[in-house]
Amino acid sequence: MSTYKAPLDDLRFALYDVLGAEALFARLGHADANRELVDAVLDEAARFSETVLAPLNKIGDEIGCSYDKTTGNVTPPPGFKDAFDKFVEGGWTGLTNAPEHGGQGMPALLGGVLTELVDSANLAWGNFPMLSHGAVKSLETYGEDWQKTVFLEPLVAGKWTGTMCLTEPHCGTDLGLLKTRAEPIADDKYAITGTKIFITAGEHDLVPNILHLVLAKLPDAPAGAKGISLFVVPKFKVARDGSVGERNAVRCGAIEHKMGIHGSATCVMNFDGAEGYLLGQPHKGLQAMFVMMNSARLGVGVQGLALSERAYQNALRYARERLQSRALSGPKYPDKPADPILVQPDVRRMLLNQKALIEGGRLLSLHAYSLLDVAEKATDAAERERADTLVSFLTPISKACLTEWSIENTYNALQCFGGHGYIAEHGMEQYARDARITTLYEGTTGIQSLDLIGRKTASTQGAGLKLFIAEVEAFARQHEGDAALAEFIAPLRAKCGEWGKLTIETLTRAAGNPEELGAASTDYLFYSGYVVLAYWWARSVAAANTSERPQAFKDAKRDTARYYFARILPRTLAHKAAIEAGAEPLMAMPDAGFGTS
Repeated sequence: MSTYKAPLDDLRFALYDVLGAEALFARLGHADANRELVDAVLDEAARFSETVLAPLNKIGDEIGCSYDKTTGNVTPPPGFKDAFDKFVEGGWTGLTNAPEHGGQGMPALLGGVLTELVDSANLAWGNFPMLSHGAVKSLETYGEDWQKTVFLEPLVAGKWTGTMCLTEPHCGTDLGLLKTRAEPIADDKYAITGTKIFITAGEHDLVPNILHLVLAKLPDAPAGAKGISLFVVPKFKVARDGSVGERNAVRCGAIEHKMGIHGSATCVMNFDGAEGYLLGQPHKGLQAMFVMMNSARLGVGVQGLALSERAYQNALRYARERLQSRALSGPKYPDKPADPILVQPDVRRMLLNQKALIEGGRLLSLHAYSLLDVAEKATDAAERERADTLVSFLTPISKACLTEWSIENTYNALQCFGGHGYIAEHGMEQYARDARITTLYEGTTGIQSLDLIGRKTASTQGAGLKLFIAEVEAFARQHEGDAALAEFIAPLRAKCGEWGKLTIETLTRAAGNPEELGAASTDYLFYSGYVVLAYWWARSVAAANTSERPQAFKDAKRDTARYYFARILPRTLAHKAAIEAGAEPLMAMPDAGFGTS
């Protein structure tokens, strides 16, 4: 049976020792977010995740959501509503939201920690409140005063939830092709008509009302993506004075039958002249939606990390308990009939791969959330701009790498169990199935790769990359004479130099052939991710060297960093070779050469 224990020791190490959260929060004006309060938040979030959410994980997978064809209503698995009510009672929905809207005003960094704990315990359940945060951010940024007054308080309080309605049956990434229409009607309202698919938590009974943020086109919209507007469409009509009226003309037409996250409702939503309000300026909907989408992309990255953590914990436990064969160098536990499989080199390889990618990935993710805090709260405009540029650059890396690594990690965890990993009783096959979706929704890995090399690098002349490499160089200079870090600093510096050179060479080729960007993009993203993690492992060793944590904890950090640099960072060599091979091997074969289908 699968178990979960919140990794509080490593979270506290990441927050306090590596990221300096106490000093950061104080500098940004979060006077209440001292260590005592943060520790209390961590402890209570851990308790809620371990005791309320984790026991529902298997139930959600086995029973799933139910759909009533007659009414269009969706019912989540047993226990989900009670857990949601407790989540709301605990004030978790407003943890990081602004006090003026009923939130607690805590740093985004704490929100990232909460997300990991919730999703490790029960990813499917965590999907129900997830998109509300992005809806709040979009309304805060683009909403009219009355919209903020009417919509934000119930969202922040957890009385309502939010969704993000982009994709249509014929229209995925290319949103310029969408067909949903918005016709002006009386009182500044619009009638929204169209069908949206893959809508997470589009319909459920956890709350009495759901706010759908819907992309649609006005009658005078220009062609393509530049003609898209964003609308707020409530499940039950909401007047400008906040009063809630009759059921709106929006209905769930079906729920998807999926390979994973069975407890999460993935809905087809039909809008049949549903009343809504314009959010932001006409034809500027993508700009407003990206506020929500970027929040969701960081959140989905955390989902990958969370699944990796849950799978690793159980694989490690099993590797310690499972007795089978003897160590290759002779018995390690002669008093037992066999040694635990933890002594086997290949089992250790799988476990160390997981540990290195999880603990390094945790710092990548939490650093991104800390940058959100700086971008919002720093008093210096230049510092805010720098943080915004850097988190924009790191978002596709965090989303894509943490989710792709979750597939690797859950696979390795399942392999540790051998044949038992294939059996539902142990829960490992669920994590492997659940992990698959994380690489797809909120933009596939290919989309994240194009975003990184295109928008975030080529279009900005490498602004984010330059900032990150400058941060690495500052760290390297700070520890120039530290013999204990020399084994990490030198290869890290070399990789950053190679990263910059590889970027220039790729963009130079792309200037003559645009296909070069697409051909290099995925390998470039993974190359970037592995170098970023090398930095965080070097930072971890530096922090461990000066921390007051137990010696065994500090030794484990150094040993894992050495493993990462020796056995995982060399993956960059293959990605570099693929990038340098260019577009020709990909594009040379004519379409017919792929065969018939």
